[in-house]
Amino acid sequence: MPLNTQTLTQLMQTAAAAVQGAAAPLVDFTVGSICRALMFAGNCIALWLQGLILQVAALTRAATSNEGDLDSWLNDFGFERLPATAATGQVTFSRFTDTMQAVVPVGFVVQTADGTQTYTVNLDTTNVAYNAALNGFVIAAGTASVSVTVTAQNLGSQGNATAGAINTLGQAITYVDTITNASPFTTGENAEMDAAARVRFVAWLNSLSKATLVAIQYVIQSLGNVASYTITANYAYNGTYQPGYFYVVADDGSGSPPTSFLNAVSAAVGAVRGFTLSWGVFGPTVVTANVAMTTGAQQSKVQAALQTYINGLGLGNPLSYARLSQVAFDAVPAGSFATITNITLNGGTNDFSATNQQVIRAGTITVS
Repeated sequence: MPLNTQTLTQLMQTAAAAVQGAAAPLVDFTVGSICRALMFAGNCIALWLQGLILQVAALTRAATSNEGDLDSWLNDFGFERLPATAATGQVTFSRFTDTMQAVVPVGFVVQTADGTQTYTVNLDTTNVAYNAALNGFVIAAGTASVSVTVTAQNLGSQGNATAGAINTLGQAITYVDTITNASPFTTGENAEMDAAARVRFVAWLNSLSKATLVAIQYVIQSLGNVASYTITANYAYNGTYQPGYFYVVADDGSGSPPTSFLNAVSAAVGAVRGFTLSWGVFGPTVVTANVAMTTGAQQSKVQAALQTYINGLGLGNPLSYARLSQVAFDAVPAGSFATITNITLNGGTNDFSATNQQVIRAGTITVS
């Protein structure tokens, strides 16, 4: 129940009415009078006490506390907000002349053109180009390029990047000329916001009984690197009716999550699913959306905006044909172009649907 608070004016009016009602002829409330001054001082103290009560009330409930105070409240239950994660992805080091061997060292730094975001080359022993003795990735003579995994140095979504945005070497590498990222980086996540932490805390409380849909949803959400997911009950993955079976389709934002990601989701679900119930965890089926349009200006910005929008749709969400022009207009300053023509989505003008097993990803985006 919210507290019934009053302003200083309301406190003064209430007090004055009470005193005057009891002894009106004997009380002087004119400006400068002793009674008025004493009552004003008393009500100022009451207002201060009211403020302290409101502050205490705000700090003692998860629904009204924020930031560090919310963390302190949640930590009493052993519950922590999800931390920020760094964006990761593949970049390709290339050269114009491939007659000599080149080495991209582990820990090498690359960046965006404006220098605001930097990325470090990861140690990856599974990469066939990795050479332990050289502590780097070898571009052999006769080979034009090598692709390696890098991680953003800045945590959070600020490390995400559109395709082609990571294009600058931090320093020179002998026999290496260019760098680029063919695919966008989308895995960087900011630390969980207050509102999201409150929602997940309620889901956590509801999940403590386990063997419920809410429990399964909670453990999937708590993995932190799940961009989107769907849960289908009493049907096998192939669509046949199968009571007592459910399956999860989960995506890490890439459209093609690795086996380690799917195993982690499966282990989390298995810890809370109902006894004897069988289940499965699958990656999404990628459905490619090819878009073409004519704007006459600001082509690169429109192309990047369309790619970001389509790749952010998530599992099972459709792509509206009409939305494409709106995304294009929103991507640039007003008046950049008067109209957009020749819009096609996979060669047509129909909306693009997706099942709960599919995720729509950007294919060829042509803006002329």
